Amino acid sequence: MPQRYDPLPFQMDHIIAKQHAGSDELDNLALACLHCNNHKGPNIAGFDRSRGMTVRLFNPRDDVWSDHFEWNGARLIGLTDVGRVTVDVLAINAQHRLDHREGLVEEGAFPPG
Repeated sequence: MPQRYDPLPFQMDHIIAKQHAGSDELDNLALACLHCNNHKGPNIAGFDRSRGMTVRLFNPRDDVWSDHFEWNGARLIGLTDVGRVTVDVLAINAQHRLDHREGLVEEGAFPPG
């Protein structure tokens, strides 16, 4: 979701956490909303229940967003194992996040173009 629609400022997140040998270099940093960043924590992977295996999370520096996700109204849909796991681990479709995005959909401000 674009930062301008989030009620709290985005945080700088390590894509690969320092405890997993991630660096402070720009190519390992990304902006993340507080909700997603708190859910991600130091995780670099999650469990894909549909395939029964551990899968890495989406990397905004290496992956193409539209290859892994699409919007269905206010709900983000993971199209791949990476997308599904990322949506799940980051709790992107938590009810309060859906409620917020649904309000933006009604205003015609969401999803992003």
